[in-house]
Amino acid sequence: MRTPVYLDNHASTAPDPAVLEVMQRVARDHFGNPAAGHAFGWAAAKVVEEAREHVAALIGGEPREVIFTSGATEADNLAVLGLAAAWVTPGHIVASPLEHAAVDGPLTRLADLGWTITRLPVSAVGVIDPADVAKALRPDTRLVCCVAAQNEIGTLQPLAALGRLCHERGVPLFSDGAQAAGRVPVDVARDGVALFALSAHKLHGPKGVGALYARRRDPRIALAPLAYGGGQERGLRPGTPDVAGIAGFGEACRLAAARLADDGVRLRALADRFLARVRGSLDGVILNGDPQRRLPGSLNLAFAGVPAGRLVPALPQLAVSTGSACATAGGAASTVLAAIGLPNDLAAASLRLCFSRHSTVEEADFAAEAISAAVRRLRGEPSVS
Repeated sequence: MRTPVYLDNHASTAPDPAVLEVMQRVARDHFGNPAAGHAFGWAAAKVVEEAREHVAALIGGEPREVIFTSGATEADNLAVLGLAAAWVTPGHIVASPLEHAAVDGPLTRLADLGWTITRLPVSAVGVIDPADVAKALRPDTRLVCCVAAQNEIGTLQPLAALGRLCHERGVPLFSDGAQAAGRVPVDVARDGVALFALSAHKLHGPKGVGALYARRRDPRIALAPLAYGGGQERGLRPGTPDVAGIAGFGEACRLAAARLADDGVRLRALADRFLARVRGSLDGVILNGDPQRRLPGSLNLAFAGVPAGRLVPALPQLAVSTGSACATAGGAASTVLAAIGLPNDLAAASLRLCFSRHSTVEEADFAAEAISAAVRRLRGEPSVS
């Protein structure tokens, strides 16, 4: 077993070897501009369209509804700001308090421009109640935002129920699905999701590539581009696309779809085994988020009495985090843990871990022992021989 052991798969995943092979081949053999009217361009365009089919198949959409972007952050911005820009006057948006910074940032910008943002209440395990969404809707509501799977606590939201409600009320539902896609089954058409963001590097694909699913034939989904200069991606994302990166994204989606069920079972078992070992060794271990409806392999744990800021440096043999990589980079406290009502001392003692398809039982056991030993040491408790 190699150390350090990587357990920060919410932040990013290792590219699958098959993905790297596809990217290398495409970069070598299909270097033409997809917009060019000759054989090299046509070959590159075919690669892009095949990848689009794989992305659409993973989430239950149609290929022509997939818009390639530089990642989920751009997709989130295009969904929120692009939809808002299509309206002449500011309106109302309903949003969960669990959104990623890539959604919260655009919402803050819209609030500065005169839009009204209503934040929803959330349960102690991080679940949005569709009844609360129904109460928050107004005649001028233009969008409902609810993350599919929370990137810190892993809680899964009831997208199907939210989608039905939004469809009945004539309001589009946007969901940041960066954590959900490729880890749990997603069917945007069945669940009534109008806009859905994805990121390649969250599902063993390359960084710098993502997509926005935008439902067609829906008058409520009018998007304005955030940049100008070309007609690529339905006129919404101008510029020559990264053909090799998109090919890698498509391959990652194809692999994720094929392995979804098996990976889910295995990752749940790994996380359960890890948690049982830690709880068998330590007192005061709190699981943040929903114990049942959460991403496979995802754990957010509070170790009472041990600030995560002290625990993480004590674990050089593990790659773990205290929360969202984007929020941590900005030095921000976790608004998500505050939203679910976690006391400040436990929020400060919370650690985020996530296993991946590359994780092993040996690594899970090693991590459980390493964390248990570090917590005991920081608490001043005797070691277990």
